[in-house]
Amino acid sequence: MGGVRGICLGLATAFVAAASSSVAAQPTDNASSSSVARCQRADFRVVLDVGHTRRSPGAKSARGVDEFDFNLRLANMVDQALRDAGFAKTVLLVTDGPAVRSMYTRVAHANELGADLLLSIHHDSVPDRFLEKWEFDGKNETYCDRFKGHSLFVSDDNPYPKDSLAFASLLGRQLKARGLQYTPHYAESFMGHYQHKLLDADAGVYRYDTLFVLKKTHMPAVLLEAGSIANREEELQLETADRRQLTAASVVAAVDAFCAARPTKPSAPEVARHRSRTRHVASMHPRRHARDRTASAVQPKPDMH
Repeated sequence: MGGVRGICLGLATAFVAAASSSVAAQPTDNASSSSVARCQRADFRVVLDVGHTRRSPGAKSARGVDEFDFNLRLANMVDQALRDAGFAKTVLLVTDGPAVRSMYTRVAHANELGADLLLSIHHDSVPDRFLEKWEFDGKNETYCDRFKGHSLFVSDDNPYPKDSLAFASLLGRQLKARGLQYTPHYAESFMGHYQHKLLDADAGVYRYDTLFVLKKTHMPAVLLEAGSIANREEELQLETADRRQLTAASVVAAVDAFCAARPTKPSAPEVARHRSRTRHVASMHPRRHARDRTASAVQPKPDMH
């Protein structure tokens, strides 16, 4: 796999180089001037997947706020920023219902749209063993101030693994250019079965093959954990419009550079093989993702995203 990772990182580096000069000089710009002429923004479709649902809201923040609320607020701002930048075909994907059913619905809708890219937006928590108790606003809550920062995940089981990694690396570098730091703790052995291989140590991109929304979508796909809502200080930052604007500007710049590079889509036989494989896995393990997580509000992001 070393050779494949080298190719992936090389592709990501090439994408970054194509738009790096003006973006690096002006990190708050929506996109670099060099990519404006080459990216056909009006034709490029991004699907913004809002993680979780109102009924299955994901993690709880240190102050008892549902992750879904954080996800929706950030996704709305990213959606508007992309549209303002000319990406008129952007789709904000919000679903309802229980966790597992909504997960299948989100993937099916994304695949029907024929999108060029999917970005799944989430906010992070920690495993139960890292949580501490405290009282906030008269209620007993849990928190973990040990970890903070964003992280990006890609799946090698997605039919576009190189392109997924390329976009994730672009986004990670844009976040870094705006002063945001990724969390390194997913690469540590103390994370147990939540440990993941760090594919890009500069951009904070991890490999997580079994994430449902990444491996079963038929387009390049990346999952962004925008920060840790279990961390009391970072939760307050993530609630601000300024923090959301930094993330949104990073997404726009990364999408523009990725669009300008116009990665080659996989052949029809390759996509067909991917669809056949994922249907086979689903039929063999219809309850696996429900078993992996039963809506625990304090687990980190497992396979069912």
